[in-house]
Amino acid sequence: QVQLVESGGGLVQAGGSLRLSCVASGSIFSISAMGWYRQAAGNQREFVAGITSGGGTNYADSVKGRFTVSRDNAKNTVYLQMNSLKPEDTAVYYCNLLTMGGRAYWGQGTQVTVSS
Repeated sequence: QVQLVESGGGLVQAGGSLRLSCVASGSIFSISAMGWYRQAAGNQREFVAGITSGGGTNYADSVKGRFTVSRDNAKNTVYLQMNSLKPEDTAVYYCNLLTMGGRAYWGQGTQVTVSS
């Protein structure tokens, strides 16, 4: 079993920054990719950013140029640096891990609130 624990969420004013962290633990044998999704109230969960084991990154258009995803393979940790935050970035942010076998794991989520 794999556990994902996020941290770093909170309340910030528009234009501010936050850094989310997600630590993976448990029976981790082969990670294909890790990343972040978010779900705003009343909306479906959406992809934000992801990074493969080889370091390739991908971003949603809405966060390109503002968010940066990175990972520390030795620590099984993925980060999301969020700059120039906007009120529409307000959501619960979920960490995601995808194994080579195609199994997905999710964290419990961390709330990010951006005030105008």
